[in-house]
Parts: sequence; structure tokens; C-alpha cells
Amino acid sequence: MRLVTVKMPEAYVEAIDELVKKGRFTSRSEAIRVAIRELLRREMWIRELPPDEEEEEDVIDEF
Repeated sequence: MRLVTVKMPEAYVEAIDELVKKGRFTSRSEAIRVAIRELLRREMWIRELPPDEEEEEDVIDEF
């Protein structure tokens, strides 16, 4: 994995920290990776998948 530095509003960081505190994620990094994966799935990959190609969806879940 590559290290990527991101600036974000304090409110976002606090909300992510709250999710970690509640046990929803093990770390900020995990929460951010999940959020980015879902964004990419919604904005890029799902639209590119043919409707009958369920196998290709499995590749998305590996990220």
C-alpha cells in the first residue's frame, strides 16, 4: 500500500475517530479506505460492469 496524505475538515476527522471509538473500524486508515472503496464502486466500477457479470463484482470487493 502507498502512503497518501490528505487534508480534511476537523469535523470529518472527529467523526471518523468516533466510528473507530465505537468499534466500527479498527483505525482511521481502515475507515478512509472503506469510504474510498465505496466511492469508487459507486462512481466508477459499478457503472462499468455489464449487468450479468457478477464475477467481476468479486474483484471490486478485494480492494
